[in-house]
Amino acid sequence: MSQPGSFYITTPIFYVNDVPHIGHAYTEVATDVLARWHRQSGDDTWLLTGTDEHGQKIERTAAANGVSPKAWADKLVAEAWLPVLDTIDIANDDFIRTTDERHETAVAKFLQQLYDEGHIYEGVYEGYYCVGCEEYKQPDDLEHPEDGEFAGHFICKIHSRPVEILKEKNYFFRMSDFGDALLKLYDEQPDFVQPDSVRNEIIQFVKQGLEDLSISRSSFDWGIKVPWDPTHVVYVWFDALLNYATAVGWGSDTEQFRRRWPAVHIVGKDIARFHAVIWPAMLMAAGLPVPAHVFGHGWLLVGGEKMSKSKLTGIAPAQITDVFGSDAFRYYFLSAITFGQDGSFSWEDLSARYQAELANGFGNLASRVIAMIEKYRDSVVPDATRDVAIVDLEKNVTDAAHAAIGTFAIHEALASIERLVDALNGYVTDQAPWVLAKDPAQSERLDQVLATLAHGVGTLAVLYSPVMPQATAKLWAALGESGALLEQRVDTAWDRPGGGTVSPLDPLFPRVEVESANS
Repeated sequence: MSQPGSFYITTPIFYVNDVPHIGHAYTEVATDVLARWHRQSGDDTWLLTGTDEHGQKIERTAAANGVSPKAWADKLVAEAWLPVLDTIDIANDDFIRTTDERHETAVAKFLQQLYDEGHIYEGVYEGYYCVGCEEYKQPDDLEHPEDGEFAGHFICKIHSRPVEILKEKNYFFRMSDFGDALLKLYDEQPDFVQPDSVRNEIIQFVKQGLEDLSISRSSFDWGIKVPWDPTHVVYVWFDALLNYATAVGWGSDTEQFRRRWPAVHIVGKDIARFHAVIWPAMLMAAGLPVPAHVFGHGWLLVGGEKMSKSKLTGIAPAQITDVFGSDAFRYYFLSAITFGQDGSFSWEDLSARYQAELANGFGNLASRVIAMIEKYRDSVVPDATRDVAIVDLEKNVTDAAHAAIGTFAIHEALASIERLVDALNGYVTDQAPWVLAKDPAQSERLDQVLATLAHGVGTLAVLYSPVMPQATAKLWAALGESGALLEQRVDTAWDRPGGGTVSPLDPLFPRVEVESANS
């Protein structure tokens, strides 16, 4: 349905039961880099993020803090979730809250449509319910320890907390009607769910047979009222998933919805099932196109465990950015971890990569090139023929990085760009401009070398700009380039004539002591 060249991408909307940690920030940054890259490729790009504010978990958290659920959500959004977007430089186009009127009105409209068309019916459900997941659990989702704190209880594998046994009258969505259609979707669009490990898990889940989904609750009232029965509120996931459509106009702005939809969803692998099973089934029932892709990335692990506030392994993004800066935060998590797999975080690895790849690699290269042009050519970039080997490498690296982004392989894109960093550093050593500068007969050769280096560093500024917007903006300004950096295309090799004037460049990545990073 979306127009050619349209790219609509979303993060999950995050629960406001607590403050964000670097696991949340990892998802935000990855999605932001994909959005920035597509913007700089000329696509009509839209990035959505937001917060999920309904449900029993929020109601209980608010009560424990002595405030109403809405007051709790307002506080967390204003003091934690919106500020973290600035902390890690997220360039989102919209921020949706499930308490927004635009969302609540559209959810009620969507629900009424499915009810009127016979996709929803009344029934009774009894089962194990995890408040943390806001989900009824199947036996395979539970553990039953024989000893320890929760001996004899059924435990949610994700939250490691006891589940509750609930029985109540609910309204159900006839999700079982869509099993065959979902399997056909996965078969005909093999890249609908990615990576393969998540896709295979989803297919096996659906092949086992789908049960109808309980989509309302009557045991609490913090949520959107079911339009034909206000004694019930909408199940939080059925409400939350709709944000991706309501935010771009479903139910209120048909033109906007047609322009943007379908979306690319970037989610953690633990919620991929909701996005790759329940959500497309909902859309099929409503006669709407399914999402373009669902990508379930891996977990950030600390000490071998998934990051969690309840387990005291949650790290606030500012704990890293206050020491290393937001660019290093963004670069580290996307280069050190294969996107789609689990990855372990450690301060030691972060510090080592910062020093080797940013301070001593990219940052030092940029500083040296600017300094040599200032010293040997009075700050003017020579307008000379560039060395063909570097010219070819710039094109190859650009093509490889762009292709990698197209398959969500952000880590591969960064590895490709790193090839150019290494090549230019090696080129400086091999060509030794400081030696050429001492020999008047080598003046023309020095011009070629400096022109090649200046252009190569400019290419790095362009290619790295979706990942490290602050450092690359500083470098772009120091290179004396005209035009906004964010307007430079990343999908084709950057080109421009010499003759610009460089200006002094402070270190892009000041050296950081390991002790300060761990303090």
